[in-house]
Amino acid sequence: MRSHPSRPRTPGALVSLLACLLLGTVALGGCSSLEGSGDKGYVTSDGQVEVVAAADRGEPIELEGEDLDGEPLSLADLRGQPVVVNVWWSACPPCRVEQPDLTEAAAELEGEAAFVGLNIRDSSSDQANAYVRTFDVPYPSFYSADGKALVPFYGTLTAYTVPATVVLDAEGRIAASVLGALPSKQTLVDLVNDTAAEATAAGDAS
Repeated sequence: MRSHPSRPRTPGALVSLLACLLLGTVALGGCSSLEGSGDKGYVTSDGQVEVVAAADRGEPIELEGEDLDGEPLSLADLRGQPVVVNVWWSACPPCRVEQPDLTEAAAELEGEAAFVGLNIRDSSSDQANAYVRTFDVPYPSFYSADGKALVPFYGTLTAYTVPATVVLDAEGRIAASVLGALPSKQTLVDLVNDTAAEATAAGDAS
């Protein structure tokens, strides 16, 4: 794993510009992978893991929206624990490959971390819900067919990284990311445990 400084967040008017550019890319439907996926629309390689040192993390990620059933969903409600955010799309083969690892990690980390999905590209929530039923996904997902939910993650996620997984710390800041399919369930469990251990150590030191 390699650490990197957090990238600057885009303020005010630039966020709107970013949204336009990002959504335009999503609309084109073509996503390149870390190895080059052409027009497949998803990442084909094993994930590239990056860890952000606590001192280098940006502002908490703010995201509110609706889940696949139209119910309110907010990252702010999950503060106080590590949160795993997984970006997926029902027609993305690597998403299907990694889903069992995500499901097992969610079960192993129950009570220690929250999990939430971020569904993009599916033109209907029915498609996304069919995926959830097929893979027995145990956690909710934001429904963002237009990809706007990716904007708060600018600097870490783009429309080109599907699947992708982000670990937020207890304050909601990006602590780690995996661009591409998870290398393994244990990789994610270790990232979450390391993030949780930081909070414990900070509390002991205070």
